[in-house]
Parts: sequence; C-alpha cells; structure tokens
Amino acid sequence: MRSEWRTPAVAVAATGAAGLVLVAALRFGQAVDDTVLPGIPSAGAVTEWTLPVLTTLSRVLGVLTAGVTVTAAFLLPGDGPSVAAHGWLLLRRATWLALGWAATTIALVVFTVSDVLAVPVGQLSRPAVLSFALSISQGQALLLQAGLACAVAVLSRCGVSRSLAAVTAVLAAVAVLPPVFTGHASGAGNHQIAVSSLALHVLAATLWVGGLAGLLLVRRHRRFAETAARYSRLALACFTMTAISGTVSAAVRVGSWQALAGSRYGVLVLLKVLALLLVGVLGAAHRRRTLPALRSGRRGSFLRLAAGELVVLGAAIGLAVGLSRSPTPVPQELVEPDPLVELLGFAQPGPPTATRMLGDPLPDMFFLTVVVAGILAYLAGVLRMRRAGHPWPVARTASFLAGMLLLGAVTGLGVARYAYVLFSVHMVQHMVLSMAVPILLVGGAPVTLALRALRRPGDPQVRGAREWLLTVLHSRPLRVLSHPLVALGIYVASLYGLYLSDLLGTLMRSHLGHLAMLGHFVLAGYLLFWVLIGVDPGRRRVHPAMLVVVHFLAMVAHAFFGFVLLQSTTVIAAGWYTAVHPPWAEPLLADQHLGASLAWAFGEIPAVVIMLLLVRQWIRSDEREQARVDRAADRAEADGAEDDLARYNAFLAAASAPSSQPGSSQPEDRN
Repeated sequence: MRSEWRTPAVAVAATGAAGLVLVAALRFGQAVDDTVLPGIPSAGAVTEWTLPVLTTLSRVLGVLTAGVTVTAAFLLPGDGPSVAAHGWLLLRRATWLALGWAATTIALVVFTVSDVLAVPVGQLSRPAVLSFALSISQGQALLLQAGLACAVAVLSRCGVSRSLAAVTAVLAAVAVLPPVFTGHASGAGNHQIAVSSLALHVLAATLWVGGLAGLLLVRRHRRFAETAARYSRLALACFTMTAISGTVSAAVRVGSWQALAGSRYGVLVLLKVLALLLVGVLGAAHRRRTLPALRSGRRGSFLRLAAGELVVLGAAIGLAVGLSRSPTPVPQELVEPDPLVELLGFAQPGPPTATRMLGDPLPDMFFLTVVVAGILAYLAGVLRMRRAGHPWPVARTASFLAGMLLLGAVTGLGVARYAYVLFSVHMVQHMVLSMAVPILLVGGAPVTLALRALRRPGDPQVRGAREWLLTVLHSRPLRVLSHPLVALGIYVASLYGLYLSDLLGTLMRSHLGHLAMLGHFVLAGYLLFWVLIGVDPGRRRVHPAMLVVVHFLAMVAHAFFGFVLLQSTTVIAAGWYTAVHPPWAEPLLADQHLGASLAWAFGEIPAVVIMLLLVRQWIRSDEREQARVDRAADRAEADGAEDDLARYNAFLAAASAPSSQPGSSQPEDRN
C-alpha cells in the first residue's frame, strides 16, 4: 500500500462530492427558491439550505454507522466468540458515529418543523417542536431514528461478543428506515409498492456504501483480501437490489417516459442511474482484476478503485437527498386528489369478483422480494444437494414452493386490495397467512436444507450464513420461543390482542404497521406449526402427546375466537372501516360476522390435518420406542444377561410376593 493513500482524504473527497452534487441538485430540481412570493410564507434561506445539508449529514452518518458495525460483525474474522481487535476498534468508532447521527437527527427535527410551519428556527416555540415530534408521523419517524441511533451507541460499548455485534449491526441497519415511510413515497398513489421499494433501496444502498467505508477502515488487516472478497459478494447483492428497487421507486414517482426526459426530477433520476452504472462498472473491475491482485499482496489498485467508488457513491447520496427535496412530476397531474387514494394508496375497488380478486394485482415490493428470494434460494439449495449426490424429497420442495407462491398471491393479488376495505377479506388473508402458508413452509424443512447446502468458510474464525444459522438455532431466545406453550401464547395473542383492541385500526393506517401485522401472522403461525410438526433441528424435543394437547388448546382458542366475533355487536376498527367502506358492500357489522364465520370454518381443515399428523407422530414414536426395547431384549438374550424389561418384571414380581423376611410368621388358622 502506498504511503500517500489516507482514509481522511477519501472521506473528505466523498463528503465534498456529496455536498457539491447536493447543491447542484437542489438548484436544478428547484428544491430551493430564494424568491418569496406575496402571500406565501417562507421559513427563510437558512432553513431552506440547512435542512438538506442536515439530511445529507444524517444519511452519511447513518450509512457509516451501519457500515462499520456490519463490517465488525459479519465481514471480519473473529476471535472465538468475540470480535477481533479491528472489530473492536470499529465498534468504538461506531459509538461516536451513532451519537453524531442521533444529534444530527434531533437537529433535523427542529429544522423540519421550521420548514413545515414556514417559521424561522429562531421563532419556533418549544410546544410546536414537541408536538411535531410526538404527534406527527414525520416527527415520530425522526425521533424513532434518533432513539435507535442512541441504542446503537450504547450497544456498541456493552461488550465484544460477536452475537452482540450482530444485534448492533442489524439495529443500525433498521435505524435508517423510519424516515422512508414518511417521504414522497408515502404520499404517492400506490404507496404499497412505492414505500416498500424505497425502503429496500435505502437498506441495500446503506449496506453497500457503508460496507465499503468499513472495508477501507480495516485495510491494514492481515486478512484484508478475504474480507474484501466477502464484501464483494455482499456488494453484488446490494447492487442488484438497489438497481431493481430504485427502478420501481422512480417509476412510481416519475409516472411516464415523457416525464422522465421532460422534467427536472426525471433528469436527476437519469443522473442517479448513470452514477449507479458507473459504480457497477467499478464493482465489476473489482471482481475481475483487483481482487486477484489483492490476494497476491498488491493492494494499491484495489484501494484506489475503492476510493473512487466511494466518491461516486457519495455523489449519489447527494443526488438522492436532492431528489427527496425536489417536486415530483406525478403530483402535478392530480387536479382533485381523492382522499381514499391518499388513505389507501389506490382507488376504491368495485364489487368483488373472481377476476378482480385474482387479476387486479396490488404488488408489495417487500413480500415480492421475500417470495422471489426465498424460491431462488431454496431451489439453489436443492440443486447443490443434487450435484453433491444427496437427493432432496420432491414433496418438501413442492410444499415450500406452494407456501411461497401462496404468500405472494395473498399479499400481492387483488385479494390484497379488498383486504384493506372489507373485514371479511382481511380475515381470510389472516387465516391463510397464519395457517396455510406456515404449514406449507414448515413442510419444506428450509432450515434442514440450509444446514446441508450452505458451505462452511475455509477460515474457522469466520462465521458464514451456516454458522450464524446454527448460532440462532442454539440461542437462548429461540429456546424460549420454541417452547410449545410460548408458541401457543404468541399465536393466540395475535388473534385476541389484535381484534379485541384498537390495534387493528392503528396498524391499517400505516404501511409499516400493515407490513408488520402481515409479517407477524406468518411468523407466529410458522413458529407454532414448526414446534408442532416441524422436522428441522433447533426445536424442543417434546413428546407427541404433549403436542396433541397444545394443538387441541389452539383449536379451542381459535373456535372460541370465532364465537366471540360472531356474538359481538361492536364494529372492530370502526374508524378505519367506516372511512374506507365501499358503497356496494354489506353493513360493517354484517361483514364482520361474515369474517368471523369464515375464520371459524377456515380453521377446521388445517386443524384436522395437523391433528392427524400429530397422532401419526405419536404412533411412530411409540413404535420406535417398542422397537428399541425389543432390540435391547434381543441383545441381552444373546449375551445371557438380563435386559431392562426383565429386571423390571422381576421387580414387580418381588413386590407382589408374600414377605419372606427372617423372623416373620404366618397368622394361625383359628379354624
């Protein structure tokens, strides 16, 4: 490595590129305007320019925090259960980066209030700032981000465990997402795909840029070549996700090809695409030329190319902030906004038909990504097993693929539209996601396939995907969660807690809340049925008789839940369903009773299937135990020794025989 190469110089260059591009993008995209029109209030030039600068600084600090923690936890070799010396240093740097991120985000709250109220910062009142931070979704998102950043700062100082470092890295990556759900995408039509695509775009870009920055910080590590190779695989996945999600997100905002070339916003999008392509070319050069050179000990070309890549990515961040502040072409075409479109993200659907339920899709980028990635990963595992000469049951493959396709259908086809406006369809969606989908996924035994198909790293100090999976399977939290009664409690709580409180209406009004709710349905159902009928390692070994009892309790709780809804005279989530109730639909209470009937009826077939499987497991368990006893008896007979069963029979015979101890006497026969 050449002595003149320095990390601070690269950081200054990348930050400078981000700043220059930000200023140019704000000017070109008309995000700032120095003229004050009569009758239109303005917060002043200080707020107009400081707000995007703080936004850029917050994003840069968030990217760096996530990058250094991910590098410390997942890219660098460890030292047994602890992070190595370089990882420890990265966690120490993450502390100050996270604290700076939190402070910048708090300042961003103040300047955002100034921008929204069109009041200079010096004239803001404390109640106005607190009200915005605690009551408005945008302020709540920024406040949540600041809190998560503080949590990352605390966790980075709590220890040197690799598992703790992994939790810190995941939390730092999650912390970049809250403001995404309150930006341009959340207010656009079809915000289901707009918000999810933007969230995936931001997350992938964060791991990509932050990982590169973290990589450059450990350039003196003796195993830097292997670390760079692991980052290269991560960067390729992030590049793919950034390109796909960015294309979808831009398509929602731009609206048409004419707007792409005929609007200032579209020109900025094209410039961002060019930056992405340039970085992709640099990444390809890394994989083909500089990584082999790095393995041979020549670091100079790799580091120079990585520094140039980081500068281009810094410019891309400046473009992204400029885009977030620039007006999009789509809202300008809306003359009379529809309140329902703003609330739902789509126009109110017509009366339900089979064609509309299945042929009018409402794709969500999050679940679409989960489905596609899950199917591709599973098939890749099956292919690797077959190439190694280890066949994988076709029934398991069919079960898993059916579960994934059903998950995509229920969350992305027309049924997803009607689930927003009709309680009955929402209940069908809930039952499918919490029962049918988990049963099919559990039947595919994905954990077993992953443990068999994933390769072990050549370095024992490196934790690959297989090692992290084993760590999770052997962890204490999973040990607690996999207890049958705990899994049952989580499943039942998702029924009663959601519908017998105001939680459903709250979650339906937020896209993030809606995603969390649907995800919880799948995870809670998967946990329960994994405990009951799963074959993957990691679950508790429980006698099938106990599992039959747990499943019976789940059936009773499910049936009682349906009975309670059928007898209820109170509309669940009345505020939400009143606002979105279609004129062609039945009254709210009648639709709710229909949903209760469907929930009651839907659970019967899966419940019977699971009960039959459990009884079958019980019978097989008894047969295996009897076979074990018979084998032990045969071995004992062949060796001329008594087996356990013979000794037990002798014990019973001795216990039932009359007492024959010395000195004992039989009672006299008086007759």
